[in-house]
Amino acid sequence: MLRLDTIQQAPKALLHDHLDGGLRPATIVDLAAEYGYDGLPTTDPEALAAHIRRGADRKSLELYLETFAHTVGVMQERDAIVRVAAECAEDLAADGVAYAEVRYAPELSTERGMTLDEVVAANLEGFKVGAERAASTGHPIVMKMLVTAMRQAARSVEVAECAVRWRDAGVVGFDVAGPEKGYPPTRYLDAFEYIRRENFHITIHAGESFGLPSIWEALQFAGAERLGHGVRIVDDISVRDDGSVELGRLATFVRDRRVPLEMCPTSNVHTGAAASVADHPIDLLRRLRFRVTVNTDNRLMSGVSMSSEFAALDEAFGIGLGEMEWLTINALKSAFAPFDERLRLINEVVKPGYAHLRSDETRVVGAR
Repeated sequence: MLRLDTIQQAPKALLHDHLDGGLRPATIVDLAAEYGYDGLPTTDPEALAAHIRRGADRKSLELYLETFAHTVGVMQERDAIVRVAAECAEDLAADGVAYAEVRYAPELSTERGMTLDEVVAANLEGFKVGAERAASTGHPIVMKMLVTAMRQAARSVEVAECAVRWRDAGVVGFDVAGPEKGYPPTRYLDAFEYIRRENFHITIHAGESFGLPSIWEALQFAGAERLGHGVRIVDDISVRDDGSVELGRLATFVRDRRVPLEMCPTSNVHTGAAASVADHPIDLLRRLRFRVTVNTDNRLMSGVSMSSEFAALDEAFGIGLGEMEWLTINALKSAFAPFDERLRLINEVVKPGYAHLRSDETRVVGAR
């Protein structure tokens, strides 16, 4: 098994992480006191973290989403968002993440009068501040933002237009999130058509709590370039008793087209999409060479980091450094940053980083 310090040192790329799902518990307590949010069940950071994680692990996406009331509740002011975004960048960089696309729905922070653009501006400012702090400690990170529209709201076109306005300042794509059941991608076609006309990028939460129709609509109607989770694509794959595998037409399309799957194993266990990490379809999908990527989803709610996710996968499936590198390169190939930037990270950060770690591993084995 890989050592945790090796996993932490390894360069990693993250495509699916929610800003409002990764706050430091102490920051929630501080911001609640500063801005008058009185909904916290406790002001003890450790107890608050335990409460949120306990609430999220209820095997239901809808129940999982309830736990965001406290994080969004303290993100209604510009300075609060700047702080949260800066700490997000610092925390990811300290965990060895070299590239991250972190998503947030700006409409969630408009309760006290902030506009969508003001929310995005604060988010991007925080990423800049946090990345500069991280670089000063020897942990450089490239931070990008995905602007998300919420399924249960009716502002998808407005949010899509906001995303495009900030495309040259650090926003790299548009996302739709929230409860899948009852809110199919086809309800937001105007927003997706606008994004496509602007030659911008689309990723959609699909195939997490709902089945194959969600994935099919995301790809064929909405034009998704990546699938947020996409775990239910396994429903279109048959594994026979003799171990042979047959892919249905949708699964074949996803694999042949190299559609990236933004997989979040621990989160999927918490929402009931998988029974355990050991039972997660990511193992079958990676062995079938789908374009699998590894992600955190919500670091606070699920109590995870990129390193802990890779450690869990190594424990369950013995992925080793070679598979870690493959999964990381998958993510960078699938990222929405410009091609030159992705290529630089692969050639100057990821490949040398893993070569160095393999060399260290060889020396350790030889010493034994």
